[in-house]
Amino acid sequence: MNLKDDVAIITGAASGIGQAIAVQLSQQGVHTVLVDINSCEETISMLAHESYLECLGDIRDEKFVQATVNRTIGKYGEVHILVNNAGTASRKDLETMTLEDWDRDLNTNLKAAFLFTQACVYPHMKDAGYGRIINISSVSGLNGGVTSGDEGKGRSGPAYAASKGGVIALTKWVAKELGPYGITCNSVAPGATATAITAGVPYDTSQQVIKRMGHPHDIAGAVLYFASRDSSYTTAQVLKVDGGISIG
Repeated sequence: MNLKDDVAIITGAASGIGQAIAVQLSQQGVHTVLVDINSCEETISMLAHESYLECLGDIRDEKFVQATVNRTIGKYGEVHILVNNAGTASRKDLETMTLEDWDRDLNTNLKAAFLFTQACVYPHMKDAGYGRIINISSVSGLNGGVTSGDEGKGRSGPAYAASKGGVIALTKWVAKELGPYGITCNSVAPGATATAITAGVPYDTSQQVIKRMGHPHDIAGAVLYFASRDSSYTTAQVLKVDGGISIG
């Protein structure tokens, strides 16, 4: 997929979808920058080669974001791919949600994507005339929250849905802005996927065309296309990887 020796920053790389993305990119010869608030030791043990950089900290902190990009440029000289994957998901409803819950999801899911996009593009991707930005959103950002469990219990909350809807809007805005500079921006919108965020929450997959939970590698496969040079004529797209639950 023409990814060998590219440099990719992946947020939320310690586990789940971010881990799968980092591993699959590494298998394609990509130098991976693993960003998380938790240790990425497990992910590192799974990489296809030893060219990686681990950056641990709070992705909502502008200084940490800039330091991460600076470390990436310092080691590799450039950055080709940014995957804004890290996220949180409150399941409280509108009545019980607190401002703290709201801020956590909005800042982790949307603010951090803005911060990393800005830091990678200006000046690095723009000066290089090349870049691939992939934002992990959710079908919740399209339909107002995926219902799960009995009587709708377990539905992702309003902050999560709003933040992922914001990620989709940001994706389209950035795509329009940066297309002339050879930079594409796309989003992958997972449906119910087996990660720590969904652990312990029952999902009824009987209404899906593909009647199972998604796996992190399903999402990573979609990211690989958007990260590659094969996607050079594809931008501002939201690819639903959801087992067909969003059909009509």
